Amino acid sequence: MSVLDALVGQLGKLRAACLPAQVAGCQPAAGFQPAPRTSRFPQILGRACVILALLAGSAPAQVIPYQRPVDTAPQADSIGGGYKVPPVQKPLPRDYWLQVLDVVALAAAMGVSVWLVLKRRSRRWLTALTIGSLAYFGFYRQGCICPIGSLQNVVVALADPKYSIPMVVTATFVLPLVVALYFGRAFCGGVCALGAIQELVVLKPVQVPRRLDRALGLLKYVYLGLAILFAVKPALTRDFLICRFDPFVGFFRRTGAPYMLVLGGAFLVAGMFIGRPYCRYLCPYGGLLAWCTRLARRGVTITPNKELDCGLCAEACPYGAIEQMRAVRRNCLYCARCYASCPRERGVAS
Repeated sequence: MSVLDALVGQLGKLRAACLPAQVAGCQPAAGFQPAPRTSRFPQILGRACVILALLAGSAPAQVIPYQRPVDTAPQADSIGGGYKVPPVQKPLPRDYWLQVLDVVALAAAMGVSVWLVLKRRSRRWLTALTIGSLAYFGFYRQGCICPIGSLQNVVVALADPKYSIPMVVTATFVLPLVVALYFGRAFCGGVCALGAIQELVVLKPVQVPRRLDRALGLLKYVYLGLAILFAVKPALTRDFLICRFDPFVGFFRRTGAPYMLVLGGAFLVAGMFIGRPYCRYLCPYGGLLAWCTRLARRGVTITPNKELDCGLCAEACPYGAIEQMRAVRRNCLYCARCYASCPRERGVAS
């Protein structure tokens, strides 16, 4: 007996249960009260629903034939309407061991920077390190070994449990801060690619008035707050301001939005006369380094035991980092110009 036959039989019983009972030729006696009859309608209806469910479950699934419409992705010519294929990620990801090598190179460069500035006090060799760092971290690695940009990744990883970052990114962010805690802003001196490209264009720096210099220095903390605020937004509205508005990464990658290339060029032109304007007034990571440097046990010192009070070091510093003939470590960018201008360091004075 098929499921369909069973369903028909149950529906017949349902119909019979709903009709009143009639017996031919019989009439009830006067005063007869028939016993109340319990309706089987709900019971039979439930059985019918169960049978319908079984019938639907036993039906074979519908098979829809599928054929891939195209073998390759549509190209710009076939799409039309002036469509342009978006560029692939630039630069391309590297093998993990190469990323570790980049972190090792970063640590080694900062170690050399500390040795050249605090031990050798050599402006000449520090300039060589600056050129090498600009070539490798800037133009070769295209600005990817960047503690400044990694700040946003670390903030998002702390705020969003679903967001994870590689250990190399964390190390890139932490290493310069650790070095600053002990030796000052060695990363800024001859390692940071953004600082290096500005360092090499300084020609005739002017001294920014102290009050204006301090007021402009607060902008980097405002920028830091905005970068954190936009980084911790939900994923769909999240934005990495530091990376998107990096004024020099377009030069390193030889491509970028025209307005950003113009902005980077404006910073370099201004940097000929105002020492490192981006580093001093806008770099959010520089704000963190400045606070870490306040705790440093060692840093740049202006020959305190042999000071001539000639003021040549203060005139040579393009960053306003020397006050009352002493280096202000939180503002010192490790350029070693003060050593190059000092008669004691050059052996001119006895």
